[in-house]
Amino acid sequence: MLTSLLLSSAGFDQHPNLQQTEHARLPRGKVVLQRIRGMQGQGYYLYIPRTCGANSPLMISVHGVSRNARQHAALLAPLAERFGVVLVAPLFTQQLFPDYQRLGRLGRGPRADLALDQIIGDVLYKTACDFKRLYLFGYSGGGQFAHRYAMAHPERVGGVVVGAAGWYTFPDASIRFPRGNAASAELNSLHFDAERYLRVPMSVVVGSEDNKRDAELNKSARIDKQQGLNRLQRGENWIMAMRRQAEVRGLATPYSIETMPGIRHSFKDGMQSGQLGERIFRLLFDHKTTAAETYSLRKDHCAIAADPLALYTDIKPELQYGNQAAGKQPW
Repeated sequence: MLTSLLLSSAGFDQHPNLQQTEHARLPRGKVVLQRIRGMQGQGYYLYIPRTCGANSPLMISVHGVSRNARQHAALLAPLAERFGVVLVAPLFTQQLFPDYQRLGRLGRGPRADLALDQIIGDVLYKTACDFKRLYLFGYSGGGQFAHRYAMAHPERVGGVVVGAAGWYTFPDASIRFPRGNAASAELNSLHFDAERYLRVPMSVVVGSEDNKRDAELNKSARIDKQQGLNRLQRGENWIMAMRRQAEVRGLATPYSIETMPGIRHSFKDGMQSGQLGERIFRLLFDHKTTAAETYSLRKDHCAIAADPLALYTDIKPELQYGNQAAGKQPW
């Protein structure tokens, strides 16, 4: 279901001749930069573990406003290798995706959730893996994107870890998106169904010292009143709200929050000193054994081939995009 849906969204069902071309094999055990045909240079970092099999899970790691997708891929790759997880770190540039945290509202650039769908379709085509569900992690602004994507497309998501998001979409149908999940004219094609998204396990991981009202924090009076005064309070209140709404519906979906002692608002510090990476993979994949024990190691199933017009390249710090008018999608 997921495979056919996202391959279609990426346009590969419309180009059967692509699979008949001579392919260059994607490397395993190395972070590579990929670009997508027809998307104005849209790129993502990809890591395929050496133990990759046909049923290896797919994890998406979404950057914050610093756009450090390369750092996400590089720091999380060793854990992806250990767990046998295909890792994708999309790059949402400021120029093209100024509102990616809120999925891309009307007049604020293209839809970031649809861009991720095309990225996943590209990964499916290039690896031939059969991903049943996505597993999402995002840090700061990426955490905003991750939980909103899961609430908008719950049938695609197996679990979410939100790293120190600045603010959240609460399970409240009386408040319009993005503060609540009521319909919004700014994102009128999406319908948020609490009965469905409250079945997706979600966790928050935040530093114990991430309690400052820094320049990047949304300090709206409405957000303060609804969610709390800092990232720590807001994460706690959102988890409690999600748990409460799930319980009202008779759902036992796990929702949890973990704090990293002594860590402020820094993805790098969390990874280096707060065991952030270990926490992410434990929360998302601890119910699975390691890839070497669980997944088929048939070498012909994963990392099959790159599109000959978008062969993998060396890692580069950023991608360049042509100018795009606000609200117009280039694909």
